[in-house]
Amino acid sequence: MYRAFYNLKEKPFQITTDSRFLWLGEKHKEAFATLKYGILDDKGFLLLTGDVGTGKTTLINALINSLNSKVILAKIPDPKLDEMDFYRLLANQFSIKKPFNTKGEFLLLFTEFLERAYTAGKQVVLIADEAQRLSPELLEDIRHLSNIEKEHVKLLNIFFVGQVEFNNILLEKRNRAIRQRITIHYTLGALNEQETGEYIRHRLQVAGASAEIFSADAAGEVFKFSGGAPRLINIICDRALLTGFVESKKKIDAAMIIECAAELQISPYDDDDKPKKKEPAVAEVSAEQGAPEKDKTTTAPAVPPAAVRSELEHILQLDLIGVRKKKSGMWGIFFIYFTLILLIGALCAYFFYLPY
Repeated sequence: MYRAFYNLKEKPFQITTDSRFLWLGEKHKEAFATLKYGILDDKGFLLLTGDVGTGKTTLINALINSLNSKVILAKIPDPKLDEMDFYRLLANQFSIKKPFNTKGEFLLLFTEFLERAYTAGKQVVLIADEAQRLSPELLEDIRHLSNIEKEHVKLLNIFFVGQVEFNNILLEKRNRAIRQRITIHYTLGALNEQETGEYIRHRLQVAGASAEIFSADAAGEVFKFSGGAPRLINIICDRALLTGFVESKKKIDAAMIIECAAELQISPYDDDDKPKKKEPAVAEVSAEQGAPEKDKTTTAPAVPPAAVRSELEHILQLDLIGVRKKKSGMWGIFFIYFTLILLIGALCAYFFYLPY
């Protein structure tokens, strides 16, 4: 719709991955080089993690396209499979045509396939995308595939690609065996502000733009709202071009980006969006330390949490019982003193009035 208005040959900010629009920031270049080295050097297990929309899929597609014909590659896009479906998909991806009905039969065929590939001087790579969705059973099955090897030679490279929560899955005790086998792990970060501007300009140039469409301030606002995540950059910029077309503006400025972000219900991405560490409701301070100074920037809640309130009530009840005990003890002592005084007075009166 807006391509003719901006003299573009095609839409520059499509959500789908397209290698023609590939632009790698410093982090992406480093990840690309590191992972490619891991594959070509038969490092066994590799891992790429990153937050949603940081460009993992784009990077993997670029990596796949850069590999030569000596690499036999299979990619599992959806890991939510049962065991036999996983093996059938794997056989199809690696062009294993012989039928099998059990896991054992597949492993025999797969071993023969790996040995033939090794003899032919080829490398075999299995990419498990969306690795955070792998079930524990399937993760263990993938680990067992790596046991098919020759002495000092890995016959299969396994490449996990997943969101950052996959790191926590690997830290689980049951996954320590597979965690120890990962030789290369790279976490992909977002673009910085400068890279965001370069990313926008690159995609526009590939699409045929001959003039600067986004102002520097507009690119800064895109970074502010996207946090440098390529997917969000694409969404915001595409909406901005549409808005500019509707308003007949050849130049996208900062105000238009703010307007588009509001329409898309995207809030500015900053450190305030990250979860804060909760402070303890009641500070425990020793007598030697003294009372803590009151925080000037925050105010204590008017009503303490239920658990704390219950504990405070319990303490007050104990204090009240202690006070009552002290009062009752004092009354007992007073009664004894009063009795002694009466007794002494009676004895004095007796001896005073005693006839001689």
